[in-house]
Amino acid sequence: MRGKQGIRVFMLSPHKKMSAFQTAQMYSLQDPNIFNLAVEGVFDDCQDIVKAVSNDHAFKAQYKIGTVNSINWARVVAQVVYYFKGYFAATKSNDERVSFTVPSGNFGNVCAGHIARMMGLPIEKLVVATNENDVLDEFFRTGIYRVRKAAETYHASSPSMDISKASNFERFVFDLLGRDPSRVLQLFRDVEEKGGFDLAASGDFARVKEFGFVSGRSSHDDRVEAIRDVFQRYDTMIDTHTADGLKVAREHLQPGIPMIVLETAQPIKFGETIREALLREPERPAAFAGLESLPQRFEVLPADAQRVKDFIAANTGA
Repeated sequence: MRGKQGIRVFMLSPHKKMSAFQTAQMYSLQDPNIFNLAVEGVFDDCQDIVKAVSNDHAFKAQYKIGTVNSINWARVVAQVVYYFKGYFAATKSNDERVSFTVPSGNFGNVCAGHIARMMGLPIEKLVVATNENDVLDEFFRTGIYRVRKAAETYHASSPSMDISKASNFERFVFDLLGRDPSRVLQLFRDVEEKGGFDLAASGDFARVKEFGFVSGRSSHDDRVEAIRDVFQRYDTMIDTHTADGLKVAREHLQPGIPMIVLETAQPIKFGETIREALLREPERPAAFAGLESLPQRFEVLPADAQRVKDFIAANTGA
């Protein structure tokens, strides 16, 4: 959408919570129709602001606002294709089953896997791999969904999973509860008012196994070890999020069932951890040469939906 006439893009990211490469990749964009908003908070704050803007229907209609992220149904649907592609690459007949491990924070990609399984794709297990921000792992182990406050959210070396309120999770809960919208609505009101809910106490958690979900968590030391191990064994460099997935995948292997781990980013984005693990610089695609030295353009804003709406209004010309 860079340089497109009539389109303005407002990108929200948590201020000082991304790697140097990620920051440069976003903030070095100089196109006048691209606005990077560095929010003083965590990813969950950015996501809450996007929801608040979208839920202000009059504002949304006035400024013709759409969202392009994992909250958007179109994004989730597009990711369903990954699971069919992975299945056909790993099998020789439709009688075979596979499992997938997905590094997950916002439950978007693995929600697409859930949809693929509901469509009939022969998926044995959907393994949810978290980092230290283990809200989803806690749920799939205990049935308790307990969101964390910003102060309780860790800034981990796999930062794209530093999420403590998984937006797409309610899509799975809707299926888990027999597609009962009133129950789902009440549960997620409990999330806002009480900080979470307990499906073990209600007996609903027992049905999770019918959907194939299991989980695990990874730490910084686990990531470093997985990156080092893969490089030594296969001369292949993986990023920190994929390392989380690999570590948890190995805990759920089953004889005769291929385990597919979804790779989620390029190692160059997380150079500090790659250097720690391998004592060398990460591989850098030619297109990214000198990226961090480029001038950066961004606005720092508080985690306040109204301030973001004011910024959008002031920069749309509507």
